[in-house]
Amino acid sequence: MGRGSGTGSRGGGIGGGPPDGESPVIQSVQRAATVLNAFTVSRPRLTLGELTARLGVSKPTAHRYTKALRAANLLRFDAAAGLYSLGPQILTLAAAVRSGHPIISASGPFLEELVREVNETVVLSVWDGEGPIVVRVDDNANRLVRISIRAGSRLSLESAQGRLFCAFLDPPAVPGLPGRLRRSRELRSELADIRAKNIATNTPQATGVRTIAAPVFQDACITAAIAIVGTTVTVPPDTGSPMASALARVAASLTKELGSTGTAG
Repeated sequence: MGRGSGTGSRGGGIGGGPPDGESPVIQSVQRAATVLNAFTVSRPRLTLGELTARLGVSKPTAHRYTKALRAANLLRFDAAAGLYSLGPQILTLAAAVRSGHPIISASGPFLEELVREVNETVVLSVWDGEGPIVVRVDDNANRLVRISIRAGSRLSLESAQGRLFCAFLDPPAVPGLPGRLRRSRELRSELADIRAKNIATNTPQATGVRTIAAPVFQDACITAAIAIVGTTVTVPPDTGSPMASALARVAASLTKELGSTGTAG
């Protein structure tokens, strides 16, 4: 989950009332959301002290919130390690979010078709306001070597999927992008090339992993990115390779399924 907005710091510690015009119930919801948003893929386990600092309240107040969230199965606590993590109810909510997102159900047959054709891991990502979030992963369970990616993972703007969103979203919609574009002619050129080819690639140094990604449009705007993730041996870097062509074809077919012409306006 993304970084919390810090709204829990409003209202002070124990005994501090909510800000003017804000009910205690609303403040409690905001603080609960701040606790849950503190957990990320890179920091899945946190101490009470870390949660207290995020909320900006006293430890007894933070403990009351964690106790209530544990009772709702939204948090769990490892007493031996003294660490909190997200609870099992989060998985139920995540499944409901995925099933309620139209593109996730619509994309199923297209992603499965692509897996059968290229025999690599295929990933669907959407934009959440800060970066790409993986919402579906399909792969061939019979492969000896598989690239593992979890649904719910946040991807960086440097990833192939991140570069697609940078290329096709309005720059102000991407945190920090307008300034980066002003400073970097290389980045402007890279994004222009992605728009021209409808394909982005990324090969992080020393990982042996390569990703190629293509955009999916709805109402003339990018709505998702489909990516093939494999090794540098199995995924060619050439954006004109048969594998990249298969990816582009499937992304275009899903775009058509969503009723779009496939052009970012």
